[in-house]
Amino acid sequence: MLDTPEAVVEALRENNDRPHGLQRTITAEELVEAAEPFEKPDVLVTALLELMSAYEFTGEHRKSPVVFARLLKLWDTAPESFSQWEAHQVFWRFKWVTTSLLQVPEVPRATVHGWIEQMRTRYEAADHGMQPVAAMRYHVAHHTGTGVADAYDLWATRPRTELSDCEACETRHVAWHQVTAGDDAGALETWRPVLDGSMGCSEEPQMSQARALLPLLRVGRTDEARSHHLTGYRRVRGNTGMQDEVGMHLEFCALSRNEGRGLEILAENRPLFDATGAPLARLGFLTGAEALLARLVEDGHTDTAVAGPPGRNWTAGELLAHVRSEADRLTTAFDARNGTTAVGDRRRLRLAQRPLLDEPLPLGLRTSTTRSSATRGAPETVPASPIGPDVPEDFVSLVREARRMASVGNPAGTRLWTRVAERLADGTATHDDRIGPEDLLRAELAEQRAYRLAQEDRDTESITELRRAADLFERLGMPWHALSARTRALAWSAAFDDHTDDVASQEGRGADHGTERLDADAIRAAVDEALREAERLKTEAPFTGGSLGEGEAASGVDGEAERVLEYLALLYSCTFAAYQEALRRLPEASGSAMERFERFARTLHSEAERLSVPHQVANARQFLADMAGRRGDAVRAEAELRAALKDVDASGRPWRGSRPRALLAQILLSKDEPAEAVDLLHRAISDAVRYDDTEFALAPAYALLGHAASHLGDSGGAVRHLSEAAARFDQDGAHNEATDIRLQLADVLARTGQQADAVAVLESVLSDEAASSLDERLLAQARLTLARGLRELEEYLAAAEEFLRLADTVAAWEDDRAVHTMVAAEAATALAMADRWEAAGTAYERAVASHAEAPNPSLITHMMREFARLTMLAREADGVDTALGHLAQADAIGADVPEGTENFVAWYESGEVHYRRARVLAEAERFPEALAEAEAAIAAHEQGGEQGEVPRAEAVRIAALIEGNGLGRFHEAIARLTTAAARCRKADLPEAARILNALREDYLTR
Repeated sequence: MLDTPEAVVEALRENNDRPHGLQRTITAEELVEAAEPFEKPDVLVTALLELMSAYEFTGEHRKSPVVFARLLKLWDTAPESFSQWEAHQVFWRFKWVTTSLLQVPEVPRATVHGWIEQMRTRYEAADHGMQPVAAMRYHVAHHTGTGVADAYDLWATRPRTELSDCEACETRHVAWHQVTAGDDAGALETWRPVLDGSMGCSEEPQMSQARALLPLLRVGRTDEARSHHLTGYRRVRGNTGMQDEVGMHLEFCALSRNEGRGLEILAENRPLFDATGAPLARLGFLTGAEALLARLVEDGHTDTAVAGPPGRNWTAGELLAHVRSEADRLTTAFDARNGTTAVGDRRRLRLAQRPLLDEPLPLGLRTSTTRSSATRGAPETVPASPIGPDVPEDFVSLVREARRMASVGNPAGTRLWTRVAERLADGTATHDDRIGPEDLLRAELAEQRAYRLAQEDRDTESITELRRAADLFERLGMPWHALSARTRALAWSAAFDDHTDDVASQEGRGADHGTERLDADAIRAAVDEALREAERLKTEAPFTGGSLGEGEAASGVDGEAERVLEYLALLYSCTFAAYQEALRRLPEASGSAMERFERFARTLHSEAERLSVPHQVANARQFLADMAGRRGDAVRAEAELRAALKDVDASGRPWRGSRPRALLAQILLSKDEPAEAVDLLHRAISDAVRYDDTEFALAPAYALLGHAASHLGDSGGAVRHLSEAAARFDQDGAHNEATDIRLQLADVLARTGQQADAVAVLESVLSDEAASSLDERLLAQARLTLARGLRELEEYLAAAEEFLRLADTVAAWEDDRAVHTMVAAEAATALAMADRWEAAGTAYERAVASHAEAPNPSLITHMMREFARLTMLAREADGVDTALGHLAQADAIGADVPEGTENFVAWYESGEVHYRRARVLAEAERFPEALAEAEAAIAAHEQGGEQGEVPRAEAVRIAALIEGNGLGRFHEAIARLTTAAARCRKADLPEAARILNALREDYLTR
């Protein structure tokens, strides 16, 4: 019932506690109607101010000036109805009216200037400074593009007044002026105190974060751009009062090559398409959406389904046309109203921008649309484009160059073979006798198809192609090539178990679990037969030595160089098969399997060394190093890998160094030697991209690089590389691995104080459908980290919801009931922080009951202390008794804990309960009792030795405050503080000493 002024005021108070949104706005409108009949207009004034705020912060700028006009009329007719704060708001909100009128193109420019003139007149009459008036004139000048420089000078050179915008907002306007003038670096320096959190307000830093995204990209500060996108977008998503900022995040996604992320933002903000209360901000949103959609259409995704205005399904092309039409209409309206082309010019400038990065900026988020498979490398690690051969137009030259690249094992030659196959398939080339027999080319192309199919995990087809190539080589009288191809097919048959991370993947093979693996004995026998056949061939045509650098099998006859390379390739395949057999039997590899592997690896090593083929010597060493590492012999693994890298250097085939470098980095990380590991991984990734080695696993390499950077304390590098790894795992379809990396990324972010970034990553993980297939406990850990992150960000209700979801999950864990106690306790505290006391009480009892079954005393007593603190903050009538009751429960819990209980430090817990009780009693002005409790806290913390010094110093501070401010015993308090500060200095706690000494100095002046 709202039939009394008191009832309306109470309803206004309740509405003011709601977040800005439709419900708060509708209620504010209803409360204005309820306040109108009262004789005195004081309640109506309050209601109108509340309604104007609701319109302002939900983007209803068309309606806000109407409300202000009513307020101004009441100000003129009944000024006594305005409190001091409300009177101040009348002058403050003149600025809101000006910016609201600029938002609406139907409002004539003269009307806007008329309001500013009225603002000037009323400010002068009230003896207020003119800086806010100059600021409004600058905003109009900036909007219309006329007289900007003069208006800026008149504003920026005037001193601030009590009616000036807050410093954070003024900083935004100054920085944005610099951006529009082309000074990105200067703008970012101006923005620094806002972006680093030194200053802020209800609109900041999120508005500045959105505007700083592109300047940060343009000056190369990509890590900061990533962070401000993650944290800033969370603050503006779905907010109708932040349409412009959402549009800027969409534009950032388009220009950082994160179109998939942009589509998710469109989907999350679908209601903004219908938000028409702030046309200028709406134009900003539509322009950002247009930039994103234009990129998608340009890249050939016209028919991709996207989220647009509710009520129908949209493709990217359809939505682009709709958005463009609506934005054109608004642009025309604004330029017509303003009599300039400024609004249209700014829009055209935004839409003309091209992506600012060559590669997608890794954000660390899972998106429904992953980046193109053509995307490779990271800007800080690799050259702009891979080194590779030119693709000759002449078909004969094309084939010869492909063969030359194949003879030296250059992975960049794969592109040439692909082009050969395309030319034959599309009819732009036919076989030419100058390149040898047609069956030879067919065999070579079959081998290339086998490698490609293996990369795609299509093992059955891959092995079929190898056998087809072997038959063709046999028919051509090329027995070494035929035998090598057949042996490789055997080796790949042995590798159907998924060991994609091992060194053997360097020759390219997949893991088709749908293919029946050959019997190990049969593979072993076939491999031995291949070796006997190789010995027979060697006897028939011994190797006499010769150049191995530029072999070319163009005639269809095995040349000396080709025979040697195929022989060593055969030995490699035999070693690979033996490696797979030994690997499957780890950690209990049988003596015969391990002996067979070692024998083959030694043979490959000795024969490659004898025949002067160092890259195969390196391969043998990599096999031995990998096996040694898996068996725990890091010393041998490191030695073999370092030797292998020397062999690679001697081979003249630098592209073969990426795998041994990555393996060596892994060994060094296990030895806690991250600095060299970082260098090795950078080189490995760079060379893989430089030489177009598509078989090198970039995602695991970036994951390793992220771990190495984290070990070095380079959190920025760790975030960058883990984000890249997650994106690449997604690109490869390995979503479980991507999710695991994101959990590690969130951990790094949380540990380095970037909680908002960590929360954004975790929200992405937990909203991802792929997460449902992950281990339940892994997901539980993710939700726990998310809940704690939200709590630290003071998003208490959201944190409580996550804790409650987690509590439902862990309730079924019969083997770990203490976890349920922990989660219930944290959920209860979060609910209390969110001022949801009834639900908090239920969760509290749930935690206590769980503790009785599965004790977790440290967390339960912490919960009880927090409830005591929060109860006092709530200032309920029975708050003191309730708070003391919680602390009495904490005492009882502590008294029942057996001595030596893990994770429960008795002196600390006791001291903290005494400390909290001292504060509760002090707030109740029961100072003698409070001082006794503070003394008890000091005594308890003294039992902790060095570990107790910091909490002891805080207990001393409280004791001194009670002694001085509560009991008026300043001399005793000063003596206490003097002694305690000296003790802190002796314990090397300068900050604690400074705090105590500052209080002492304050008391000395009294």
